[in-house]
Amino acid sequence: MKSFLAALMLVFTANINAEAQALPQQGNEYILTPQVMATENPAKIEVIELFWYGCPHCYHLDPQLNGWVKKLPKDVDFKRIPGVFRAEWVPMAKAFYTLEALNLTEKLHANLFEAIHNQKIVKPDSEASVIDWITKQSGLDKKKVEDTFNSFSVSTKVSRAMQYSKTSGATGVPAIFVDGKYYTSVKMATSSLPDDISTERAQTELLKVVDFLITKASLKKAKH
Repeated sequence: MKSFLAALMLVFTANINAEAQALPQQGNEYILTPQVMATENPAKIEVIELFWYGCPHCYHLDPQLNGWVKKLPKDVDFKRIPGVFRAEWVPMAKAFYTLEALNLTEKLHANLFEAIHNQKIVKPDSEASVIDWITKQSGLDKKKVEDTFNSFSVSTKVSRAMQYSKTSGATGVPAIFVDGKYYTSVKMATSSLPDDISTERAQTELLKVVDFLITKASLKKAKH
């Protein structure tokens, strides 16, 4: 009888250990940000994607990410922030906030990725190139687009994005942050998986880790 109970306990313990190992682990699938970053609405879980329009990985992630965002619960706020790690990234950050200011994000966000990576008609480091593209795609007066692109408001938001890129601890894009304190990426989310997994599988694993972090953040909020 004792041997049976001992064997049963070993199986039970093994199942617990296997389940624990299956969960994302801090230091592997995600890490803590160097400092806790303020969120816009403390009552909600804020999820931020740090991205760059010129990044092919961001381009390939975007469709699956968009589908995932549509299924998020009401207490989760999803936002994008354009990464600005180098001067050449500034034009695309300005493009993002120009689309936002002109209420064109929903219409042209995915199209801008296509224009860069598929159609090859926009150069991600060229302000003139993206201004011309936004003008043609929107049907707006070019001066209105240029004025918005070079406005104080857009410049201020780009400066904030630059600061976020620096203080977040991100080393590249796409990077995803949850509740101002958890940071993950495709590389981290797939750290325990074979190197030859498909791009789609890698993206799925990333979003699984983000789901886990959202739940983790929600439980912490519920305790306070």
